[in-house]
Amino acid sequence: MPRKLRRVSAFFKILIALTVVCGALVAGGYYVISSVRPLEVADEPEPVDKCTFTADGDTDSLEPEQAANAATIAGVALRRDLPRQAVVIAYATVWQESKFYNIEYGDRDSVGLFQQRPSQKWGEPDQLMDPVYASGAFYDKLTEIDGYTDMPVYEAAQAVQRSADGFAYDQHEPVARQMAEAFTGASGPTVACVLPDGVGKADLDAAREEMVRVFGEDPGAIPPGGSYQTGDLGWAMAQWAVANAGKYGISSVTYQDQRWRVDAGEKGWQTVPDAAPRGEIALSSAS
Repeated sequence: MPRKLRRVSAFFKILIALTVVCGALVAGGYYVISSVRPLEVADEPEPVDKCTFTADGDTDSLEPEQAANAATIAGVALRRDLPRQAVVIAYATVWQESKFYNIEYGDRDSVGLFQQRPSQKWGEPDQLMDPVYASGAFYDKLTEIDGYTDMPVYEAAQAVQRSADGFAYDQHEPVARQMAEAFTGASGPTVACVLPDGVGKADLDAAREEMVRVFGEDPGAIPPGGSYQTGDLGWAMAQWAVANAGKYGISSVTYQDQRWRVDAGEKGWQTVPDAAPRGEIALSSAS
């Protein structure tokens, strides 16, 4: 083949190759452009139920179920007038064992908040699923330990629980101490719940009966001078009612000159002119 013809042939081959490449790039560019959709505005997250607690300037949150169980554990300690350190130890234990969910299962036959075992003579399964009973059983064992308030938290917890890894309780001490300050009422009205969907059917009598069972006192007649070594009885009871508002259909709680309302959202406790009578926690419902 003449040299000139070979050169022309080679030129056309290069031209065809470039055409194919350019076509592919154009097509690819079209695909990329046509497949990129406009950025969509992210949907606003759905509001969720939560309870916040504040102590020493720090605020954290729990789900209402967790907060209700924390309030009961503190209430049982107040009923017994135990040192606040007992509540710190109990909270560190429960964080490790169940994260404040009253679960029906666990390692071997362990159940409940503290993961206590019927086979270890803690009680019957239905008893251990009762937060009041389970808390009392824990405090019974704890107070048998000499000098438990002076021990490191994890050592005191392990002396009661006898778990496989007793040092694991240590990681929960900071939040346990903050919670104990708040849920025992020692820091005043610092536990509040946000319930976007409101509360269910009201049963205020059942709420009052349960408060008597937990605290040993009637919310309508709190003894004067309600400060114990554990905390402040009145505020602990008032905050227990808030943490259990969804369960018992409580739409507002008033104590002293402060009121929590379910429809107040993030505002929490607010000062009110029409305060509750002295020594009374006033509960009300929308229904």
